[in-house]
Amino acid sequence: MDASTAPPTPTREELNAELLDVPEPPEQPPTPDPPRFEDSLATALRHVRGRRGGDLVGVILVGSGARRAMTPHSDIDLIALVKGDSEGHEILRAGEHLADIRYRSVRFVEEELADSLQLAPLLRKGRILFDHEGIAANLIEQANQRFRKGPPPATMNEQIRLKAECFHWLGKAQDLTDRPATAQYLLTVFFEECTMAFFRLRGFWLTAPAEAHRFMASREPALADLAARFLTVATLAERLTIGRQFAELLFKDVPNPARID
Repeated sequence: MDASTAPPTPTREELNAELLDVPEPPEQPPTPDPPRFEDSLATALRHVRGRRGGDLVGVILVGSGARRAMTPHSDIDLIALVKGDSEGHEILRAGEHLADIRYRSVRFVEEELADSLQLAPLLRKGRILFDHEGIAANLIEQANQRFRKGPPPATMNEQIRLKAECFHWLGKAQDLTDRPATAQYLLTVFFEECTMAFFRLRGFWLTAPAEAHRFMASREPALADLAARFLTVATLAERLTIGRQFAELLFKDVPNPARID
């Protein structure tokens, strides 16, 4: 075949038109529940219903159990909704798992939903185990509505307070480098405060602690990289240096507290 009869060379645009979109990676299946989890859950539910049967109106499983992310060391986290103002909290051994049970007044939970930074994301994925007259289902629907509105924005005063608090803990750790164990502990407090501040400053709902770093990486990879380095460096001096870099990047748009003389 000579050049005069050869088919024309396709253009870049024609070649690109033939390319197929790369599919999104498939969603990973939920982590299988640990062995006998449902047995432990049934035991905890029987206990709650036996103890508060008279005024119990709903039981909701929250946390890793509701998200199907249980591990052998996860707790069974239950919110038991009760009438009136009689509340309580107990931790028991239910089968192979600890059961963390919080007895909460329905009225108080509904009121708390308006301002709490943790309740809406916690309840919206809850799994109803017992429901009287749809009260638990209605509460979860309210949590979903509140979640869609987003968390209340942090005021400038709150942002400045968060910045001052984080740098305070960093400074205390710097002051106590001659006591490494104490300095390392203070740096742990510093990092926890910074992680909470990240969600408040950026206007995100709080996630489960185990998901916080992955969430940060999906929004601000540079910040998440510093966080990972802060948690894994070998020496106190390196941790202090990276901690300061982390805080400066986190609070780069927040002014310092006003100065008075």
